[in-house]
Amino acid sequence: MSIFTPTNQIRLTNVAVVRMKRAGKRFEIACYRNKVVSWRSGVEKDLDEVLQTHSVFVNVSKGQVAKKEDLLSAFGTDDQTAVCKQILSKGEVQVSDKERQTQLEQMFRDIATIVADKCVNPETKRPYTVILIERAMKDIHYSVKANKSTKQQALEVIKQLKEKMQIERAHMRLRFLLPVNEGKKLKEKLKPLIKVVESEDYGQQLEIVCLVDPGCFREIDELIKKETKGRGSLEVLSLKDVEEGDEKLE
Repeated sequence: MSIFTPTNQIRLTNVAVVRMKRAGKRFEIACYRNKVVSWRSGVEKDLDEVLQTHSVFVNVSKGQVAKKEDLLSAFGTDDQTAVCKQILSKGEVQVSDKERQTQLEQMFRDIATIVADKCVNPETKRPYTVILIERAMKDIHYSVKANKSTKQQALEVIKQLKEKMQIERAHMRLRFLLPVNEGKKLKEKLKPLIKVVESEDYGQQLEIVCLVDPGCFREIDELIKKETKGRGSLEVLSLKDVEEGDEKLE
């Protein structure tokens, strides 16, 4: 006995649905669970690891595939993969309340981990534990945003925590080797970007070892390249200037 299956229906299981409304119609794609966030954060780059199929649906749960003419009017193309990418980037992930809660709890832990990894107590130079950061985030009633990356939110958390506790991003230790002629003038331009000058040595070149905020690294690098026309160099001696042992919040 043969069972008739309509050709425009596809059955999928263990699926995460991403939905987008365009031109008055609903479009959906079927993704593997936990892969959408990985794709959006740039961790996962292989589309086949994210999509269960390169088909665009009007209803994933019923297996109803979108018509070509609807794709053309809504997206300006009937290229299924191109449309899938658009929906994957900008669509809304459909999850149950329980799944959403689990996802938010995981993101909360991930944000706390990033903050603990990047920050120290500026007085002692000691890092904070993840548990301590989690507690501090609860104290300021930080609310996780599911549609924002954990990295972006970690930077927001650092700003908010600074108002309540002794915390700042751990400094990077850098060494500059600058041509002596340009070095003195360049040093004045670098001053606002440097937190602490640890040593300064005039020889055939001007050598400066200093601590900087990681957020200033790119600006410093570009400034040295531009002002010395590539003759100056920048070396990272340590990514984080920290003391041994964890910080305790009394």
